[in-house]
Amino acid sequence: MSQIKPMIEDALNSAFRPKLLDVKDESYMHASGPDAQSHFKVTIVSDEFEGKRLIQRHRSVNRVLADVLSQIHALALHTYTEQEWQAQGQAPDSPHCMGGGH
Repeated sequence: MSQIKPMIEDALNSAFRPKLLDVKDESYMHASGPDAQSHFKVTIVSDEFEGKRLIQRHRSVNRVLADVLSQIHALALHTYTEQEWQAQGQAPDSPHCMGGGH
């Protein structure tokens, strides 16, 4: 089985040259289990998002990750400009899944 997290990191680093990129495998929070590589949370801060609405940011990330998306169940995206990140300071916590996890 290929490692999904490095695939996400490599693709996003190449496409967006982020100032911050944090990719978390949150599969352990879901019924699929900790080794499933099925649920990921991405926090990305990039100048590429400047002047773009949230939907445009998410679409651009989804285009870059098109091959990966077919291999996973869920992807939570938190996309920020540097100014937004300085004001926000952190991405929100992910909710726990009703179907399992801890």
